[in-house]
Amino acid sequence: MFDTHTHLDYIDDPASTRAELGLTGMVCIGASLLHARNAVALAEQYGDVWATVGLHPTDTDEDSDDVRAGIEALLGHPRVVGVGESGLDDYWDDTRRTAQLRAFEWQLGLARQSGKPLVIHTRDKAGQDSAHRGVMDVLRHWPDVTVILHCFSGHPEMLRFGLERGAYFGFAGNTTYKNAKEIQDAARAVPLNQLLLETDAPFLAPVPRRGKPNRPGYVRYTLEFIAALRGMDAAELERVTDANARQVYRLDAG
Repeated sequence: MFDTHTHLDYIDDPASTRAELGLTGMVCIGASLLHARNAVALAEQYGDVWATVGLHPTDTDEDSDDVRAGIEALLGHPRVVGVGESGLDDYWDDTRRTAQLRAFEWQLGLARQSGKPLVIHTRDKAGQDSAHRGVMDVLRHWPDVTVILHCFSGHPEMLRFGLERGAYFGFAGNTTYKNAKEIQDAARAVPLNQLLLETDAPFLAPVPRRGKPNRPGYVRYTLEFIAALRGMDAAELERVTDANARQVYRLDAG
C-alpha cells in the first residue's frame, strides 16, 4: 500500500509511520526549500520514502533566485521522483496570482526538463473555481508534462480535462466525507490506470480518523472506501494503485 502524497516531515517521529496498516512506501512532498531539504533527508534515511521538491503556491513569497537554485540542485538527487507541489491557490484573501503563475511555469519547466511528474495543488474558495480554470489554462500550454492532480476536488470540468490529458488523479481522505459527492463521483469515474491514493498527512484524515492528525498509513481507509464505491475488491485496488504510483514516479526505473 502506497501513499503518493504526504508531508512526512510535519509528523512527530516519522519512523513510527513506516509499515503502519500495511504501508509499503510513501512520497514526502517538499513544497518549499526547507521542506524539500527535509524530504530528501528522510528519503536518504528510509528506503521506503521518496521525495519531491518544489514551491507551494502559498509559499511564493519565498520565491527568489537562491530558492530556485536550491530546489533545482535537489532535483537531480536519486531519491527525488517529482516536482512540486505547485499550482494555484485562490482560497486565501491575500492570493498573489502573478507570483503563483511565475512559480507554476518555472516548475512546469523543471518537470519537462527532468522528465519527472509535476504534483499540482489547486484550491478555491467555496463556490468559486478561478484556481481550477487557471490551472487548466496554464496546462494547455504544457501538453507533454506528466501531471498528478493532487487531492482532486471533483471539479467536473477539470475531471474531463485531466481524463483527456492522461493526468493522474490523487484521492485523499476527504473522499470519505459525507458531503464529498463530487469527489466520490470522480473516484468512480477515473479509469483505474489514472487513479492514485494519498493522505496529504498530517491533514485531511479520513473517516474513521477524521478530526485527528492524519498519518500515511491511513491511506488504507481511503483505499477501502474507494474500493467499496467502485464495487471492487480492496486488494485488487491496492495492487493497481500501487502499480500506478510506481509507474508515475518511475520507482522501478534503473
